[in-house]
Amino acid sequence: MAATAVATGTGATAGTESAERPPGPAAALELWLNKATDPSVSEQDWSAIQNFCEQVNTDPNGPTHAPWLLAHKIQSPQEKEALHALTVLEMCMNHCGEKFHSEVAKFRFLNELIKVLSPKYLGSWATEKVKGRVIEILFSWTVWFPEDIKIRDAYQMLKKQGIIKQDPKLPVDKVLPPPSPWPKSSIFDADEEKSKLLTRLLKSNHPEDLQEGVLKVVLVYVISAF
Repeated sequence: MAATAVATGTGATAGTESAERPPGPAAALELWLNKATDPSVSEQDWSAIQNFCEQVNTDPNGPTHAPWLLAHKIQSPQEKEALHALTVLEMCMNHCGEKFHSEVAKFRFLNELIKVLSPKYLGSWATEKVKGRVIEILFSWTVWFPEDIKIRDAYQMLKKQGIIKQDPKLPVDKVLPPPSPWPKSSIFDADEEKSKLLTRLLKSNHPEDLQEGVLKVVLVYVISAF
């Protein structure tokens, strides 16, 4: 109430002065995250996500502060806000460097994701769509970051407790870690038919096709190394 009274007398001036100053690093993080996870927007704001990632990378405290801002959004009772935040988390895991990655891979942060799934905490009211995305992300991390033992242990614990019934099938358009750059002179660059074949193999749902595609990629790198 006191804050309201003060604002009545000097709010216009104070508001004008603060508006003229650029937000500090912590405020900028929250600003971009709020835009990136706005539940009133149906489509993901990729520009806001990019700005959030850049702020995480430029702010010295960004990699340690951002995960907790994200955890709060992921635990939102608003489904769209939570889903948007999970996409932001994926993008940050891929583009915000080792320090952010190491923070997310700690049990302290992983427990915040586990709370969304556990019926003892938020799992009793979190929507199936949100819980499904959390499971999908955790599983994808066990695949793409096998060296992060705590992520694997957390995922396996959830399976043992019956919270995760089975491994999800990752969608084709899943946000994944950026692939290694192609060699500058690939044998597929000069052969359109081979390039089309490789694309078809890598997009196939048949394990044997995917394996053959991966072997062809390995072959490209081996040949280009000599």
